[in-house]
Amino acid sequence: MRVFTFDTTLRDGTQGEAVSFSAEDKVLVLHKLDELGIDYIEGGWPGSNPKDKEFFELAKGITLKHARLAAFGATRFARNRVQDDASVNALIAAETPVVTIFGKSWDLHVHRALGITEEENIEIISDTVKYLKDHGREVVYDAEHFFDGYVANRDFALRTLEAAKKAGADVLCLCDTNGGMLTSKLSEICADIRRKFDGTLGIHTHNDCELAVANALAAIDRGFQHVQGCTNGYGERCGNANLTTIIANLELKMGHVTIGREKLATLTSTARYIAELANLPMRNDQAYVGHSAFAHKGGVHVSAVLKDSATYEHVSPKTVGNRQRVLLSDLSGKGNVLYKLKQHGLEDRLDDTARRELLDRIKHMEFQGYELEAAEGTFELVVRQALNPGVQMFEVVSYETISRNTGSSATVTLKVQDQLHTAAAEGNGPVNALDLALRQCLANLYPEIANVRLTDYKVRVLDNKKGTAARVRVLVEWTDHRRSWATVGISENVIEASWYALTDALRLELMRLTEKDDKIGKAVEDYCWGV
Repeated sequence: MRVFTFDTTLRDGTQGEAVSFSAEDKVLVLHKLDELGIDYIEGGWPGSNPKDKEFFELAKGITLKHARLAAFGATRFARNRVQDDASVNALIAAETPVVTIFGKSWDLHVHRALGITEEENIEIISDTVKYLKDHGREVVYDAEHFFDGYVANRDFALRTLEAAKKAGADVLCLCDTNGGMLTSKLSEICADIRRKFDGTLGIHTHNDCELAVANALAAIDRGFQHVQGCTNGYGERCGNANLTTIIANLELKMGHVTIGREKLATLTSTARYIAELANLPMRNDQAYVGHSAFAHKGGVHVSAVLKDSATYEHVSPKTVGNRQRVLLSDLSGKGNVLYKLKQHGLEDRLDDTARRELLDRIKHMEFQGYELEAAEGTFELVVRQALNPGVQMFEVVSYETISRNTGSSATVTLKVQDQLHTAAAEGNGPVNALDLALRQCLANLYPEIANVRLTDYKVRVLDNKKGTAARVRVLVEWTDHRRSWATVGISENVIEASWYALTDALRLELMRLTEKDDKIGKAVEDYCWGV
């Protein structure tokens, strides 16, 4: 069955906490969703705020390849004639081919929120839909709070749909606005509506019971052909139905057609692109498109996946544009290490004993609190040291820091190529001073080290019940202007933990410079670890 997709990220999604798009951002999202193959894109409420008004002005000059742009609004105010209602006329002025309006389906809202009679509410719905149809618009009627209204007063809820249908609405979309309907009950109601109404029926669900996706799929099972939601599940309170997940389930699990299998391979990149524009981190555990959606950590799982990925993957990650990842940790088995090395032709450089020692070291580091999933630089250093036993690049003889209210200083002594090198530096803080002094010690012998820059610095307390005596994990991000990586240090002393992260980062870069084996870097890089 063909199921039409309706993305409301730019309207309902922006009602979510911390979600905000500029008018220019909205244009970029509009193009991206159009490229994905979404059928309808709801751009906002032109009568409600200057930003949405600006967006619809910008949109007038845009030609979409596939999608139809929708403007959103409400039925007319009870005191207004429809032709005099400013909000309704703003929908006409937006000049979109599609208009979505919501009306009241729950008698509680009619009496309490609007303070009008049920008959007046029916008239409002009919007038508004007819007016929009008379102006040549495709009309999607959102029956707000429909399921709660159906449970409270079935006859009235049905009459509201009948009013919209008779006035010419192209789609009747049932909304679980409060997100509180259980799937079994929602499915039962949808079946009743499907029996009573022909034409296109839609579903719009919220995630307050974490059932939004399940509820949307249940409606499709009952013959509904139009589904609404937001990319990445953005939206008010607990969010809207995650349209990204719905699309994948409809295409891969239920045999329906939405954006098509070819476009499905761009689902992950689209979801991540929109998350970047929203300036929100992608949930690692998000189904299909999250970084962890096809990540394997347990040794038993990895061993099986290496033989046949179907053992622990319900679909191929390539179908949605994602990728398989194998993580290293204290849960790792031998298969995890072999996977990383074998993938880039490095397994022959380590015998069984060396592999076992590498795994034992990784497990011990994770036990201490190192998080190698987030510190691919530290992992790469461990691998390079295993492949080059005895190579340290430099030996730390001593280091010290002094902090005053006017600033900090550090002195570092290293043994490099059998010679002692000492340097002192002033910095904005003790870590900055140590970083500068460490570089000065290495700069004469390794001038390329000047290209490495610290770009981010995070501290996490590992056992907070010990207060200021607790162990901390310092995670530091670096760049050499070609790539980025992270290193980690653990200690009860935050300066010492920072020092470990500093020295590991520079030791790694020196090993890269002296042993230019791209296979090692790629073996780490392929897993896209993020901080």
